[in-house]
Amino acid sequence: MTLAMFASFLIHVLLGLPLFIALLVTAIVGFMFIDPSMIGRMVPQQFFGGIDAFSLMAIPLFILAGNLMNSAGLTQQLMTLARVMVGHLRGGLGYVNVVSSVFFAGVNGSAVADTSALGSLLVPAMKKEGYSAAYAAGLTAGSSLIGPIIPPSIFMILYASLTNTSVGALFLAGVIPGLLLGLAFMAMNWIYARKARLPVSGQRPTVSLFFQALLGAIPALLAPFIIVGGIVFGIVTPTESGALTVAYVALAGLLSRQLPWSRLWEALVETARLTSAIFLIMAASAVISWLLSYAQVPKAFVVLFDPILEQPVLVLLLLSLITFVTGMFMEEVSALMLLTPIFMPVAMAAGVDPVHLGIIITLNITIALITPPMGACVFVAAAVSKLEITEMFKSIWPFVAVALLVLLTLILFPSLVLWLPEILGGMA
Repeated sequence: MTLAMFASFLIHVLLGLPLFIALLVTAIVGFMFIDPSMIGRMVPQQFFGGIDAFSLMAIPLFILAGNLMNSAGLTQQLMTLARVMVGHLRGGLGYVNVVSSVFFAGVNGSAVADTSALGSLLVPAMKKEGYSAAYAAGLTAGSSLIGPIIPPSIFMILYASLTNTSVGALFLAGVIPGLLLGLAFMAMNWIYARKARLPVSGQRPTVSLFFQALLGAIPALLAPFIIVGGIVFGIVTPTESGALTVAYVALAGLLSRQLPWSRLWEALVETARLTSAIFLIMAASAVISWLLSYAQVPKAFVVLFDPILEQPVLVLLLLSLITFVTGMFMEEVSALMLLTPIFMPVAMAAGVDPVHLGIIITLNITIALITPPMGACVFVAAAVSKLEITEMFKSIWPFVAVALLVLLTLILFPSLVLWLPEILGGMA
């Protein structure tokens, strides 16, 4: 059954069908093996049931908050602050790229949006300062992976809804891994800047200039504290946090007169477009997830891992390998929706903390955004840098390797993931 479903999905994707239709057809193929009479009853039920969760309402709200930040020009203030902080160093624009991604992650959470926004501004500037186009595009795509790791994160909300894991704990758990990613790419940029003998650009900023940039960025920097603080300390639910953030960003943009009504409308339309695409994929994936569970595929998967269940590190390495390969050929949301229900019983049997598993799966799925041939960030980075996609495919692998090194570190040292939730979770 599973082989027939996989073949069906692959064929329909190659034929160019919309992804949610390919997923639904795949589910119907699976039902034909089990009980065709269930199609008319279970497909509609699971399709709508898969997105009928209050916590999922946070997704469009966080997307809207990020779009409003961009429309109101608040993200530009974050980039200005990053430039003041690290732009004067050797290879400064590379550091600005990474630090801006860290800032953007706290208000946007979308790797693709990060690649597009930063790439269109920084890649041309980096090329002028002596960076190769391939490196500039690769660093932009690579550092954008920080977006879905540092909260808020759509992937974490989806994982939480599938596993009944605390969203607040997942958000806290993503902070240190996101910063580790940033440090890893900054180390990579340090090496590149010296090998390429890039010049030192600009002078060290004065204290007054720094505080001026910080003051301008405060409205944007407050958003992550509203999101994470409210959830972690039990003041608001994730959905309420998203609504509060949208109201705050919209008010900040309107009061500063940086958010005209036309841009507000554009942000609403873009949010509706992106949300509808995500929810259609989620709904179709939920049908397959239910079918696999009904066919007891997760139990069979646990049996396959039985010889190594006493070695949680090895279990996580194998699950990561499966996720990495799957993510190369499948859209990220659908991969997360399909793999999580199968992986969760295996990880629990191996004694893996569900929060730790959530970060490992999230980072795995995120890395898929820069892996050929399906990585969305690779295509965006190639477009903004005006590189041929084949050249981008060749040059992206060092950045994938850096991200995988961080992933390996998080697997070997779970405390890097669990320390913050344990400390602040106990305070909440």
